[in-house]
Amino acid sequence: MLVLAVLFSLTASAQVNIWEGERGHKKVEMTPYLAPGDKSIAVIVCPGGSYFWHDMKTEGDAVGRWLQSHGISAFVLRYRTAYVPAFLFHYRYIFRGNRYPDPQDDLRQAIRYVKRHHREYGIDSLHVGAMGFSAGGHLVMSAAEYFERADKPSFVAPIYPVVTMTADCVHKRSRRALLGESRLHNRQLLDSLSLERHVPVDCPPVFLVNCKDDPVVDYRNSVLLDSALTAQHVPHRYIQYARGGHGFGASSEKGCAECREWKKEFIQWFQTIASSW
Repeated sequence: MLVLAVLFSLTASAQVNIWEGERGHKKVEMTPYLAPGDKSIAVIVCPGGSYFWHDMKTEGDAVGRWLQSHGISAFVLRYRTAYVPAFLFHYRYIFRGNRYPDPQDDLRQAIRYVKRHHREYGIDSLHVGAMGFSAGGHLVMSAAEYFERADKPSFVAPIYPVVTMTADCVHKRSRRALLGESRLHNRQLLDSLSLERHVPVDCPPVFLVNCKDDPVVDYRNSVLLDSALTAQHVPHRYIQYARGGHGFGASSEKGCAECREWKKEFIQWFQTIASSW
């Protein structure tokens, strides 16, 4: 009965429109998974999907419930992506569609929304982190590098992230989705979105995970980021598993037993950095 009670308590609150009341923006939704008590640490969760779509099940809702079960309030963000029609038809040669910086604008607004509603949600307004998977990992890491201090996440957890837009190990589908076809050869934009090149000295703490056998996003993306973080003396933890592939998120079935250990490792890391706040 206790197990059932715990399971039933792990529920999502009603979705919210983060741009409500803001002129010129379409509806972008976020689903809260609130931990009990006051002053919970909040994490914005950004599912992957190559910046074309979202894996809302494994890298969204499952992550929200898992964090909630550990006393961390999660907010699963359905940020703007290029979407399937842009994947199938290259219409963004002519029409803008969704592209950079739309996802980054959504994440910034999500952080602001959560901080603004911190009393309603019972969270600590001073410490809002971000966790992202695959392309979502690129998104949260770009926030750590480029957002103004007031909007930067307190920590980021890029899980098997897309990192580079210029190196040989680039994930081409994510690059195409984020930039749009008309800007694929914009060298300045390609450079600025290659995150291994722009890690700042004031980057927040980073928890980085990937698998060497990842068949989707080349494992060297994370190696590049780890090297850049090390060079800038940014506090971070990098775990590279030998096996596990890609897209396992918070699943208890996908990947393998080895890579699913990342969840336990993250909680331990999170508790260490949170103890200093």
